Amino acid sequence: MKIKKLIFGVAAAAISFQALSWGKTGHRVTGAIAQQHLTSKAQLAIDKLLENETLAEVSTYADEMRSHPSKFWQETASPWHYVNVFDGKTYAEVAPPPEGNAVTALEMFTKQLKSKQTSLAEKQTALKFIVHIIGDLHQPFHAGNGKDRGGNDVKLKFFWEDSNLHRVWDSGLIDQQKLSYSEWTDILNRKISEKQANQWKEIDPKVWIAESAKIRALVYPDQDKLSWEYQYQNLPTVKQRLQMAGVRIAAYLNAALQ
Repeated sequence: MKIKKLIFGVAAAAISFQALSWGKTGHRVTGAIAQQHLTSKAQLAIDKLLENETLAEVSTYADEMRSHPSKFWQETASPWHYVNVFDGKTYAEVAPPPEGNAVTALEMFTKQLKSKQTSLAEKQTALKFIVHIIGDLHQPFHAGNGKDRGGNDVKLKFFWEDSNLHRVWDSGLIDQQKLSYSEWTDILNRKISEKQANQWKEIDPKVWIAESAKIRALVYPDQDKLSWEYQYQNLPTVKQRLQMAGVRIAAYLNAALQ
C-alpha cells in the first residue's frame, strides 16, 4: 500500500511539474506593470477586493498555494497554469482536457469575479488567479507542445548549472540579470509607449496562446549548454512578453470590472 502511494505521489508530481510558471520576479513584474495601466474604476474595485494588497503581491498566490495539502490545490488547480497546443495546431483545434486548463480556468474565474452571487473570498481568489493565469500564458512554454511537459524534459545547463528549458524561461533569463521586480518594472514600464499599450490591449487568450506557441517553436536550442549567446538572442523576447502580459492583465481587468 505504501509503495502504491509513493508511486502515485511521484506520478502526480511529474504531471504537475509542468505547471511551474514565471518565477516570482516575473509574475510580480507583470502585476506591477498592470497596476500602472488600470482604469480608475477598475483600480477602485480592486482596492475594495484586495484589502491593501497590490497586483504584484497577489500575482504569485496561485503558485505559493500549490503546497497546500487540500485536494483543490494538489489536484484540481494544478492544470490551470498552462495549455497544450500541438505543433501545427491552434488552440481552437485542440479540445480542453477533462480536467481543464488555463483557458477554462480563466473563463470560470472571470464569471466568478463578475457575478453578484459570488462571495468576497471567492472574488478575491478569482482575481488572484486571473492575474496569475494571464501572466502564465505569456510565457512561451506554458503553451506546451504536448511532448516534453512544456520544456521540462529538455535537460540542459544554463550558465553552467543544471536546469531545463522551462526553468530557463520561467526564471533563469530573468534572474540572471540580478534585478528586483521593482527595478524590472521601472525599466520595462517606462519603455511601453502609448502606441504599444494600445496595440497590446488584446483580451482574447487565444491570441496570447498563439503568440506563445509561435515563440516556443523558435526558441528550442540546438545545444544543451546555454549561456551568453542564448541570453542575448532571447532576453528581448522575455522583456516584451512581460510588458505585454502586464498591459493585458490591466486590459482584461478593466473590461471585467466595468
